[in-house]
Amino acid sequence: MPTNAQQITRRAKSNLAFALRILPQPNRDDMVVFYAFCRLIDDLADDPGLPAETRRAALDAWARGLEHGFENPDEMQAAITGIRGRYRIPNELLLAIIDGCRADIDPRRFATWDDLDAYIWKVSCAVGLVSVRIFGCRSEGAAPYAEALGRALQLTNIARDVGEDWENGRRLYLPLELLEKHGISEGEFPVASSDPRFQRVMGELADRAGTAFGEADRLFPGSDRRPLAPARIMGAIYHSLLRRMRGDRFRVFEKRYRVPTPAKALILIRHSLAARLP
Repeated sequence: MPTNAQQITRRAKSNLAFALRILPQPNRDDMVVFYAFCRLIDDLADDPGLPAETRRAALDAWARGLEHGFENPDEMQAAITGIRGRYRIPNELLLAIIDGCRADIDPRRFATWDDLDAYIWKVSCAVGLVSVRIFGCRSEGAAPYAEALGRALQLTNIARDVGEDWENGRRLYLPLELLEKHGISEGEFPVASSDPRFQRVMGELADRAGTAFGEADRLFPGSDRRPLAPARIMGAIYHSLLRRMRGDRFRVFEKRYRVPTPAKALILIRHSLAARLP
C-alpha cells in the first residue's frame, strides 16, 4: 500500500476511516488506498492555490491514465489500477468520480433536484459501488443499497457544509428550485440560519436525506451483513449527524456539526457485534 495513502487517510480523520477498522486487513488496506484516491481527486479539484486550468489538466491526466494506461505510474496510480483489476471494478465508476470532482472546479448551480442527483451519483453513489466490491459483497442487492446510502450520505454532507461551501468559492449545492419554492432567490443567498425560509429549505433537504436513509435500510441485503458493516457504521454516524443538525435548527453558518468520538465508538461496537450474528 502506498505510504501516502496511509498519510492521507490519517490526516483526513474521516468517518469512513473510522468505519474501516472493522474490515479484514487486506480489504481494509485496499479501501485505504481507494479512499486516498478519492481524497486526492477531490483535493486536486478544490485546491485554491492552483489555477483552474492546472487542476483540470491534473484530473484529465488521471482520466487518460485510467482509460489508456499510465506511462510512468506513480505509487498511487499503480495501486489504484491494481485494485481495479483485483476487484473487477468497472472503469466508468472511477471516471465518474473524477468527472464529478471536475465539476467542482468552477462554482456551479443546480437548477433542479434531478440535476443535483446526477452530481451526487458521480461523487457519492459511484464511490459506494466501488466500495461494496472492495468490501467483498456478493449479493446483487449490494449495488442498490450502495446507491441509496450514497445519496443519503451526500445529502447529509450538503446540509452540513452549506456555510463552508459558500465561503469556499461561493459554492451552492442547494437546488435553485428548492430555494425558490421557499421564497429565497439565488441573489439573496445566503440568508440567516434563523430565517424561517432557510429553516424550511433545510428541513426539506433533511427530509430527502432521511428518506434515502430509509430506502437504504429497506434495501440492505442481509446476506452481506458482515462485509457491509462499515457501510452500516457510516450510515448510522451520518444519520446521527443529520438528527443533530435538525435538533439544533441547522446553524450551519455558525458551526460545523460532528458526531462525538464516544458516540461513534458505540456505533462501531454495536454494528461490529451485529455483523457477527447469524
